[in-house]
Amino acid sequence: MRAVGVLLGRMAKRIVVTGATRGLGRALTEEFIRMGHTVHGCGRSAEDIFDLRLAHPAPHSFEVVDVANTTKVEIWAAKVLAPGEAPDLLINNAAVMNTPAPLWEVPAEDFARMMNVNLTGMHHVIREFVPAMVAAKKGVIVNLSSGWGRSVSPEVAPYCATKWGVEGLTKALAEELPTGMAAVPLNPGIIDTDMLRQCWAEGASAYAKAAEWAKTAAPFILALGAKDNGRSLSVSD
Repeated sequence: MRAVGVLLGRMAKRIVVTGATRGLGRALTEEFIRMGHTVHGCGRSAEDIFDLRLAHPAPHSFEVVDVANTTKVEIWAAKVLAPGEAPDLLINNAAVMNTPAPLWEVPAEDFARMMNVNLTGMHHVIREFVPAMVAAKKGVIVNLSSGWGRSVSPEVAPYCATKWGVEGLTKALAEELPTGMAAVPLNPGIIDTDMLRQCWAEGASAYAKAAEWAKTAAPFILALGAKDNGRSLSVSD
């Protein structure tokens, strides 16, 4: 096998992943690294970030960042972009879920937190990383949406609202990018994660684990390009 850096005839990619410590973000991070790509990830758990640093030293990097905090995102981006190389792939995965309840029973602070992480946090990351990608006129931005970004269910209205927002935000961003780039709202499908268990309890166990899902999702995401700009896609497509 040829040295890491050339993968199936393609150069290794520089990938930025938010929410890299748990669930889909962690599974994608592990799979991208296994495939020979370089990952720069963030997450809110200091313990999990420490574990990622131990398991995957440089050239990979991992930082404790709450994407809802614009200053922390700015500092993180400055570290990642310091070499002057734009990411080939930016994956906005960080998100939180509300405890299932009728909309009128959702505490105001919980609703605000979801908006701040799932939508405002995504904007913070886009604002800090995408200018370098635009300057280089290359790269793909993948914003994790959901089946609940294209449909609805009772008792998860705040989550649905944020994911519908992700769809609109991403499609508008797609129209602003230079030729050759792409922004894609991606529905990952239904995967057994802590977030799904928050909604469906043990019923989540009927679905694929995140690590299994990532073996399909990572190659799917890596294959995205300019032809996919603005398309609402699903990993199962």
